[in-house]
Amino acid sequence: MDELLQQLMTYLRGMWRRRWPGLAVAWIVGIAGAIMLFKMPDQYEASARVYVDTQSVLKPLMSGLAVQPNVDQQIAILSRTLISRPNIEKLIRMADLDHNIQTTRQKEQLIDHLMKTLQLKGSDRQNLYTITYRHTNPAEAKRVVQALLSMFVESGIGDKRKGSDAARRFIDEQIAVYEAKLREAENRVKEFKLKHMGMMGGDGNAYYQQMQRLNEELARVNLELRAAEQVRDSYKRQLDGEEAVYLPDGTALAPAGPASELDLRIEAQKRNLDELLRRYTEAHPDVQYTKRLIASLEEEKKQKGASGGQSMAGSVGSRPLNTNPVFQQLKVALAESEAHIAALQARANELQARVEKMRAAAQMLPEVEAQYAALNRDYDVQRRNYQTLVQRRESATLSGEMDAAAGLADFRIIDPPSVSPTPVAPNRLLMLPAVLFVALGAGLFFAFVISQALPTFHDARMLREVSGRPVLGTVSLLTNAAMNRQRRRNVALFAGGVAGLFAVYGAAMMLLTVGGPRF
Repeated sequence: MDELLQQLMTYLRGMWRRRWPGLAVAWIVGIAGAIMLFKMPDQYEASARVYVDTQSVLKPLMSGLAVQPNVDQQIAILSRTLISRPNIEKLIRMADLDHNIQTTRQKEQLIDHLMKTLQLKGSDRQNLYTITYRHTNPAEAKRVVQALLSMFVESGIGDKRKGSDAARRFIDEQIAVYEAKLREAENRVKEFKLKHMGMMGGDGNAYYQQMQRLNEELARVNLELRAAEQVRDSYKRQLDGEEAVYLPDGTALAPAGPASELDLRIEAQKRNLDELLRRYTEAHPDVQYTKRLIASLEEEKKQKGASGGQSMAGSVGSRPLNTNPVFQQLKVALAESEAHIAALQARANELQARVEKMRAAAQMLPEVEAQYAALNRDYDVQRRNYQTLVQRRESATLSGEMDAAAGLADFRIIDPPSVSPTPVAPNRLLMLPAVLFVALGAGLFFAFVISQALPTFHDARMLREVSGRPVLGTVSLLTNAAMNRQRRRNVALFAGGVAGLFAVYGAAMMLLTVGGPRF
């Protein structure tokens, strides 16, 4: 600790010996700093305050009908992104700041300066913003603040309108795209239904139920066919056991029925057709088949009538003119039975073909159902997306109309752009003490540097440490009265120099306080 104190005292003695150069440096630095401080241009601050009212009467009324963005968040983002390079370039043109710009470099410097000095800050109160700008020209500072305030208000309205228009255009484009996709999906479903019409009546259970009904109907028709065949066989056996009765020549009896077998068959088919028409429509396969059979029998009758008309006259005397009525009735019943069997057989064949076709198609039914389900899923997705986009377009339209009526927000200018009557910078009352401290520090530092650069020995210890040799003794300096007076005079002069420095500082402070920020 003693060595540290001794070292400190050594430094102080050395600095004291070099006090005059240090005092000179302090005066030089102080005067230079004061001159620079007073030559700094005064800056005037222009400011404006605006309140953004984001509450609208229409918002609660349109809740759930229109898209309502977070307006507070949008305004906050707008305030942070307003001071951007494109906006600053626009501000330069609006405030007429480019009339003195000659080169691109000057323009870039002006843009950088504005981006650093322009301020748009929010206050503790929500949605209350303050715009400030400092410049040596108060009129120019006011123009800049006015231009930035106008841009702030216009951006809040214009950006929202542009965003709404862009959203509507995008939604319209997407609606057109999904409308085309929906139409394609509808066409695919329609074509698939037309291709698999017989299998699209319902789900798989309905298809199998339909096939089961066809099987049951086929079994019923086969049962009726076997019963009809048994009846026909019974008529044949009765005809084999019945004999015809021949009448004398020239005797004529009234005919009991049609004169030929073709007539009997035609009559039987017509009665069968009447029975079918009472049960089915004209388009039924059995009805169509019976009509074709009747037409075929009538055509056969016409052909036989044309070919056998001449031979009937010569053979009248060689065959019986009439037969046993019971025999004739059995032949009629047999013809009717054969016609009924033919109709049942046609119906059975048609049902059998339909059953075989449905059985073959039933093997493809799972794959058809899977394809149909996939088509329906795709159609449902496209339809939901299309309906969602249409609803969003309506919401966007309502939002645009609501914004046009109420606006994004209400910008209320609390304080219009104004300039302070007195400069706000530089703060010379605060900077002048700093200049004094810097001057004193520079003087002390210079005295210390000189004392270290041109060292002197103040005691035997320093000499012994530097030379490394033993010191045998020291010789003290005896001062007289003249030397003491000179020393006191030097101390007084040094104290006067330091006091003069503080006096000048005090005078400058008083001048700044009384005479204003400039002097």
